[in-house]
Amino acid sequence: MSTSQTINKTWLISQEALENWLDSLAKARSLIAPRDVDGVLLYRPVENSNQIKWGFTRPVLSAKEVFFPSTERLLKIEKTNQHVTLLETLPEGQTVIFGLRPCDARGLQALDALFIKHTPTDPYYARRRENTAIIGLACKEMGPTCFCTSVGGAPDDSDGMDVMLYETEDSYLVRAMTEKGLALIPQTEWPLTEEVPAPAKMDAPLYSLPQQNSWPAHFNANYWEHVSERCLSCRVCAYVCPTCRCFVIRDESLTAPGQFERIRCWDSCNGANYRRIAGGHRPRSEKGERLRNRFYCKFYYYAEQYDLGEETSACTGCGRCVDSCPVNIDITEVLTELGRLA
Repeated sequence: MSTSQTINKTWLISQEALENWLDSLAKARSLIAPRDVDGVLLYRPVENSNQIKWGFTRPVLSAKEVFFPSTERLLKIEKTNQHVTLLETLPEGQTVIFGLRPCDARGLQALDALFIKHTPTDPYYARRRENTAIIGLACKEMGPTCFCTSVGGAPDDSDGMDVMLYETEDSYLVRAMTEKGLALIPQTEWPLTEEVPAPAKMDAPLYSLPQQNSWPAHFNANYWEHVSERCLSCRVCAYVCPTCRCFVIRDESLTAPGQFERIRCWDSCNGANYRRIAGGHRPRSEKGERLRNRFYCKFYYYAEQYDLGEETSACTGCGRCVDSCPVNIDITEVLTELGRLA
């Protein structure tokens, strides 16, 4: 992966030029962009720019599933009387993601800490990251449940992007952030400009997060039992999260005799059976224990165990868990309350 660095050029292009560019990219690579799927906005493959949902806010799911699918085959296993053959199924092909929001780019960097920087490297995730270029789109303003500024992000943060786009009144400012991104841009066709992007509106509330050294003192607080009383353990918070990365691996038989596949599927520490072992023992049998672990993993454990650079948590402030929780457990309220307990 190229290290994100600003390449000192800015282009000004029209909506038509942007669409033509994306159409040309879609002919050479797999293009993934925000798309309306039966009324739900998702990052999905598109054949051309006509299928893109323009004027979008934030897809319901992050782009995590492009690199870490909810279900994927790792191996195909073929058994005969004398041999067992393992056929690894590494992903192939070049991909471009258009319209990635800054919170989702930060989410990918948190996943990189585990799947790429940590030993051993995950070959499936790493291959997809290497073969994918990211065209980001800055947010003009923060949404009603966004709190990226409270966790060190910003709605116009270009970190983690290969190309960054900023909307103006009737056009786009385009900046190449990496050599990979620069290679995508038709430089001779686009006019250079000295114009600079207008700053994004950042008038959302700022939440005070508990300091890293204060988390151990909250471990046995009665608060976790209290807040978990309404938790359904449905795991939707983990599935919509850009940085949750728990998974389970299992082998399943195929229709042909002697053939099996090893698949990896998303899992969540909020699930009642998470890490259940022989004899039925569950290390966190109570909802409060599981909900506590989710917050500690996000804001304390992950930063302690993996190199997140300057980040102190694995939360991007996207607000998807706030929007999706069926019983209105609000992550910002929990963090605020923990701050009061300190």
